[in-house]
Amino acid sequence: MPFTRLVRRQLIVHAAATGAFALAVFAPVPAFSQPAAQWPERPVKLLVTVGAGGAADTLSRNLASGFAQFANNQPLVIENRPGAGGTIAAAAVARERPDGYTLFLAEVGPNAVSHMLTKLPYDPHTAFTPIIHAVNLPAVVLVRSTLPYKTLPEFIAAAKQQPGKFNYASAGLGNWTHLFMAYLNSQAGIEQVNVVYRSGAKMLLALLRNEADTAIISVSTSLGQVREGKIRALAGASIRPMRQLPDVPPVGNTISGFDVSVWHGIVGPAGMDPALVARINGIFNQVLQVPTVRTAITEAQAADIVGGTPQQFDAFIKGELKRWPEVVRAAGIKPE
Repeated sequence: MPFTRLVRRQLIVHAAATGAFALAVFAPVPAFSQPAAQWPERPVKLLVTVGAGGAADTLSRNLASGFAQFANNQPLVIENRPGAGGTIAAAAVARERPDGYTLFLAEVGPNAVSHMLTKLPYDPHTAFTPIIHAVNLPAVVLVRSTLPYKTLPEFIAAAKQQPGKFNYASAGLGNWTHLFMAYLNSQAGIEQVNVVYRSGAKMLLALLRNEADTAIISVSTSLGQVREGKIRALAGASIRPMRQLPDVPPVGNTISGFDVSVWHGIVGPAGMDPALVARINGIFNQVLQVPTVRTAITEAQAADIVGGTPQQFDAFIKGELKRWPEVVRAAGIKPE
């Protein structure tokens, strides 16, 4: 079955299980009436695009660990909704009430790119309320250890000689793990076959089992196996040096101008009250300052904390919505 049909089937099946699935227009919802200062009065859900063990899942649980102390002792409950490159989770949040009790851990795929690759049940330009840009995570180009290639130029040369021989693991069409590798392939002039898994952890397992040849995975997910020599790091996706892997050069040393990182932030459904948005933004900015949370994010996850205002995150997302479709078109990345 073609991959785009599989993506649509995932979305349709999920919708049938959870209720009516509007294809373009969401029904009006009542305005938020609870005073923002009293929010939250019950647990808050944060939907995540991948399964347990992936970098986004780990980040969400780090955020959850510091949430209750600033949020009336109410927990942040993580709900994993993997599949369809993150668009299943995104669509679920887009049709929720804008009352702040269902939030989404946003990322480049479902929030800036997937609408270019398949028909979606939401418009990323209008479906969400930006709240806070939380972090940027570095990612790394990996190969399974049984391949002989020690550098990115060596692998690219081999791939050019054998188009389509190698496959790469991703977390689905439009997910950043797919997008970054498809971008690298196009810039390097090579062809690899995309094989889909449900999380970064499962992608890593595919490399360890020699089921996949390559992948671009977050440093935090793959660091232990890289250091143990179980998989090989060829290059960093971002131009900036990776603290945890200082001897691994950036892709930009081989492909001029290549510079990507994994951003994550918090958004809610469209139409949220500005006072409520400010309240939630303030809570997450406080969470990001908790020493144990900061250590978990900056050291264990090798990430850069961003924070800031809703307006700054809104401007950032608008920039991504302009940047990535241009990259997709220029690179000739097609629906699979």
